[in-house]
Amino acid sequence: MHFAPDVEETLEFAASLLNTAPGASRSAADELASVEELHRLLDANRYGGTRERTERERRLVVETRDHLRVLWTLERDDLAVAINVILRESTALPQLVRHDEFDWHIHAIPLDAPLADRIRVEVALALVDIIRAAATDRLRVCDAHDCDGVLVDLSRNGSKRFCSVRCGNRMNMIAYRQRQLAE
Repeated sequence: MHFAPDVEETLEFAASLLNTAPGASRSAADELASVEELHRLLDANRYGGTRERTERERRLVVETRDHLRVLWTLERDDLAVAINVILRESTALPQLVRHDEFDWHIHAIPLDAPLADRIRVEVALALVDIIRAAATDRLRVCDAHDCDGVLVDLSRNGSKRFCSVRCGNRMNMIAYRQRQLAE
């Protein structure tokens, strides 16, 4: 499945953000427990725009993360309704912009808007393309029985099942051991 590069980057960022939640993270702890952790995530994903670097901003991003996590599992029509609410509440005004090292792409909220608002709107815009492509089945929760991580399957054949190589390897090892016991 192919989308515009900025859409794919935003969806991958969204999955990374959602996977910082307790139970979804590698450590099973909240990986956005500090302002420093938030900004490491943003830097790793080349997330632009202004940042306050405050505890309040971190709390608002955590609330946004929790809200977006719910969206990830909605059926297509319910997701469309939820996205419309986000875009309407933010008074989104889609525009083509070019900044930093990024070529033309869509923003619907100014780069100096609050970070949590920008994340919510940018992810909503990326999800618009998912809905239009009838590809909500590409937004998944990890198949590992002990993981609440999420993934966006951008593979051609739509066969991605795990949020990370770690989960995939762990589940393959469990299946291997079960086969060995059965023999």
